[in-house]
This record gives sequence, structure tokens and C-alpha cells, in this order.
Amino acid sequence: MPKLKRTDQDERATDFVEALDRGLRLLQVFGTVSGPATLSDLARAADLPRATARRILFTLAHGGFVATDGKLFTLTPHVLTLAGSFLQSNQVVTVLQPVLDRIATAAQEIASLALLDGDDVVFVARSSPTRVFSAGLDIGYRLPAFCTSVGRAMLGRLTDAELAARLKAMRRDPVTSQTVTDPKKLLATIIADRAQGYSLVDREAEPHFRSISVPVHRYDGTIVAAINMGAHVDRVPAKELIDRFLPLLREGAEDVKSRLL
Repeated sequence: MPKLKRTDQDERATDFVEALDRGLRLLQVFGTVSGPATLSDLARAADLPRATARRILFTLAHGGFVATDGKLFTLTPHVLTLAGSFLQSNQVVTVLQPVLDRIATAAQEIASLALLDGDDVVFVARSSPTRVFSAGLDIGYRLPAFCTSVGRAMLGRLTDAELAARLKAMRRDPVTSQTVTDPKKLLATIIADRAQGYSLVDREAEPHFRSISVPVHRYDGTIVAAINMGAHVDRVPAKELIDRFLPLLREGAEDVKSRLL
């Protein structure tokens, strides 16, 4: 009998390390609990057997990622080395950070960079002029993609058919009273945003806040990220976002296109 050829799926199944997967899952659930947590709370949140969670937690404590008094467990600042490794190694962040600094200084407003992560956007870089209080969309902050300007700018990289299927499949819970959740309306909006080269979202992702974003393309035209600026609705009208912020964002995105591989 001829020997069957191993498939990529077989290779992935063989290479999968369940213990590591469980450890990463346990690290993530710390973000769902408030303050120090018990072993039972963490095991329940991670859907793991108590004995398994205990071994993982003490392994993480040995590595310096978790602190414990024997009963309660908390993350340590050492966990931030994981995020630091991503930020230092990610080309998009490295190339875009100086652009964000330049835009923020020119507009005297906060500028941010976001990536698409599943059905969410995650903010991975930002710049704030010294006169602006540094609050809001901090690094690591997540929002649903469908109702954010950065998310819509990046979803525009999909074909119309892919986009329609993606919008229909994702959760579209309203975040504010202004949030558009109808998939047909969202499809039409994102297609229109793609055509005009920017997305403006007004109070759909956060109350009293509007923002404008442009997609960031790499050298071959593929959308890999989005950069944005926003402000409180009482301080900056929508027209100013287009007249004053949009040219800066477009210039910044165009400036890095040839440098993103």
C-alpha cells in the first residue's frame, strides 16, 4: 500500500501544543476579571480544570508573568514585554509612529494607528501633542470594526461579496444610540467609504465622539492598517475633520506606502 502524503493540516495538528494554548488562554482571561483573582475564578473563566489552571498559573509565576500570595493571582508588569515585542517587531508600527507624531503636532490633536484583529480593531500606536490631555484610545484598546472609522476603512479591502458575508456573520451589537447595525446599510456605507478613500463615523462607536480615518496601503496596494483622528462633537464639527484632518491623514498614509512590504 502506498504511503499517504502528510497534509499541511496534519502538520499543524502535530505541531499544536495544547499546554501553550491553555496558558495563553489563561493569560487572556485576566482581562475579564477585576483585581486579584482566585484560582477557581480564573479556571472557570478560562474553561479549564482547576488542577490544570493551577499548574499553568504557577508556571507563569515562575516566569515572572504572574504574582501570587498562594490564594490570589495577578498579572505583573513583565507581561508587557509580550506587547513590547510585538510593537518593536511590527513594521507597520515602526514606520507609522513618526507619521503619527507629525500629524498630531500639525493638527494639535491625537492621532492613532489601528489594525484589524478578527471582527475588532485594536489600536497599536498613537501620538498626542503636549497640550492635549492624553486620554482615550490607548494602545491595546479594542472596538468593534463595523462601527468605527478605522474598522470600516480596513474592511474596505474586502470584495463586495466578501464584505457582505463578513458583515452578516459578525456580531453587530449597538454601542451607542447612533450605531448602525443593519448589514445592508453598513455594506453600502463601507463601499462608499472605499470609493472616497476615507471613513467618517459620528457617535457610532463612542457617545459624543466623531472620528475620521484613512486606510494605509503597503507597496502593492493592499490595505494593512488605518490611521485616524477624532474629537468631541462639541469641539470639532464634522466638516473640520474633512477640511483639516483628512489632508494630513492622506499625506501620512501616502508617505509610507512604498516603505511597507
